[in-house]
Amino acid sequence: MSVIRLQKIIAQAGLASRREAERLIAEGRVQVNGERVLTLGAKADPLADSVKVDGKLITKKELPVYLVLNKPKNVLTTMRDEEGKDRPTVADLLPQGLRRVFPVGRLDFDVEGVLLLTNDGEMANRLAHPRYEIPRVYEAKVKGMPTEAALARMADGSWMRGRGRKAQPAGVRVIRKKTEKNAWLRIELREGKQHQVKRMCEAVGHPVIKLVRRAYGGITARGLPGAKVRTLTRDEVEKLKQMTNISPNASRRPASRTGWAKARANPKRTARKGSAKQKTNEPGKSRPS
Repeated sequence: MSVIRLQKIIAQAGLASRREAERLIAEGRVQVNGERVLTLGAKADPLADSVKVDGKLITKKELPVYLVLNKPKNVLTTMRDEEGKDRPTVADLLPQGLRRVFPVGRLDFDVEGVLLLTNDGEMANRLAHPRYEIPRVYEAKVKGMPTEAALARMADGSWMRGRGRKAQPAGVRVIRKKTEKNAWLRIELREGKQHQVKRMCEAVGHPVIKLVRRAYGGITARGLPGAKVRTLTRDEVEKLKQMTNISPNASRRPASRTGWAKARANPKRTARKGSAKQKTNEPGKSRPS
C-alpha cells in the first residue's frame, strides 16, 4: 500500500478526526517505527510501518460506525472537556461500546439537535468541508419579528458586509410566531461558519433566543428522544457518500495494481482481429463481448 498522511491513518483507525489527529501529532503523541513524529505532513505506510498513538499500536482498521445523536442543551460537542471543567460531553451520552467515534463538526454548548458521529475520518472531513455544500437545517427562535428586508439580508449573505468574506446564500423563512415579541425561523445553510446562525440573526437585529439543528445532510432526529443515539440506516449512509463523492464500493477495490491482478481472472487475451467472434465455455476463460 502506498504511504499516506499520518492524520489520515489515525482517522481511519477511529481514534480522532483529522483535525484532532493533527493536534496529537503536534503534541508529540504519535510514533512511527519507534520515532516520535512532529511534522504534520509526515507520511507512513499503514501496512508496513508501526504507527502508535500514546504508545498504542493502531494497525487494525475498525469497521465504520455512523451515528446520529439528538444532542441536548448544555453538553459539549467533544469527547472530553479539554478545559478540565468536568462539563458533560457527548461521550457521556454514548453506550460504552460506541465511544470510539468523534463528532462531525460542532454544535454550541447551548444548541440542541442533530449531531452526527463516526469513526470514518474521510467521511467526517468531507461532511464538514464547505466544498461539498452539505445542507444544515436549523430552527431559531429570535427576538422580535424580522422584516422582509432583514430576511433578505440573511438569505443573500449581505449581513456579512464589513465582517469578512460574504457568506453563501441561505434559505430563510418565518415558520411560526407565538407572540408579537418573538418568531421562529427556518434557516438552511450550505456551509459551516462558526456561530453562523447566531451571527446572522444578531447582524439584522434579531438575536437568537433558542437554536435547534433539525437536519444535517438530510439526517434528522425525528422520533429520537433527547440525549439518545441511533445508528444510521444503510440508505442514510449511502446518501451521505453520494453527497461527499465517496464511492460506495471503494472499500472493495484492491489497494494496488498487484491486488487487481490477483483479484481478477487471468484469461488469455485475444488481440488479433477475427478472434472476437470465437466463444468458449472452458473454465477460467472469458467470453469476448
